[in-house]
Order: sequence, then C-alpha cells, then structure tokens
Amino acid sequence: MNYEALYERILRRVDHGAYLAYADAVPDAQQAPMAEIGAYIQSPGFLPGTGRELARRFHAEGRIDRIMYLSALQVIAMSPAVGDYAEAARLLAEKELAAITVGGPDLQLHLASVDRHRGAIAFLKGSYDVALDYFSRAFERQRSAGNLGNVLAALVRLGDVDEARSLLSRIRSGLPDTIVDALNDMIQIDTDLALLRTEISR
Repeated sequence: MNYEALYERILRRVDHGAYLAYADAVPDAQQAPMAEIGAYIQSPGFLPGTGRELARRFHAEGRIDRIMYLSALQVIAMSPAVGDYAEAARLLAEKELAAITVGGPDLQLHLASVDRHRGAIAFLKGSYDVALDYFSRAFERQRSAGNLGNVLAALVRLGDVDEARSLLSRIRSGLPDTIVDALNDMIQIDTDLALLRTEISR
C-alpha cells in the first residue's frame, strides 16, 4: 500500500476547526436516548432483544429518527453478544440509504458513521486492509481523533507498526493539540493501539 498517499490523504483534509467527536454525529436532541441505548448495550445485563425494543420504542416515541434507530440496531447486531455481521451490514446499507434520502447538513457525518462501522466489521473479520480503507474514508468525511485511531489500529493489525508510528508523528506535528491529546488518550486505553503507547509524549 502507498502509505505516503495515505498520509497525504489524511493530512490534507485537516480543518483545524472541524474536528468532531463520534457523539457529534448524533443530533443534540437525540443524544440522551442514544446514550441510554449505548449504556444498555454495554451493561452486564444486556439482552439483544431488550436493546432492540428500547431502540424501537424511542423511535416510535419520536425521540430518535430513523437514521439513529438503524444505527442503534446495527450496533446491537455488531455487539459481541450478537455478532451478526451480515445483519449489521444490511442495517448499514439501510442507514446509508436513509441518510442519503434525508440529506441535509448531517449527511457527511452519517456517511462517516456508515464507513466507520463497515470498517469495524472488516476489522472484526480480520480484513484489516479493507478496514483501513473504510476508516480512511470515515476520516475524510468526519475528521476526528476516533477515526484517526481506527486508521492507526488497522495499520498496527496489518503489521505496519513503523508506518503507524510515522503517521502518528505526522499527526502530532500537523493537527491541533486537542485532537492529538484525544488520540493520545485513546492510545492509552485501546488495546489495538497498545504498540503505540511508547510513542506518546506529553
């Protein structure tokens, strides 16, 4: 793979005022119900059917729109308790179509979420080169530390630790401190980025 082109692709897209956290892909009015769904999915007592029902209820009550509803269902399908990647992929396609149909100012954020989750499926299935491509696309649509962390994780899993370190060095010299700090924090807690922990300098 041409990593120089990857570096250029990532770094040329930098808009120092446009970095967003993943939660920014969720409209403000829907953050509380989506956070509740997320907390339930991560709880020890998580039951997929109950999670789906919670998402369905929030959608029926108008607390989350169709895009967020499909997103919640897709995250449930990808959860370790379910692991139904075919269903997750189907829901991602449906979410993508819903986002395109709705359009609007959040279109790129929704499409970034689709790319990120397609990358996550590829990553979980061991197709790290495919994951790298999707994660790079997600970053192009939504410039965030999380998406950069995913790019680095894919590089590490591909065995390209030196390339990941080189990209990390370039990121540190070319991105705002807030993003670098968020990325450093991710590296400290994400086991997929553990090999980069020695690269952190504060």
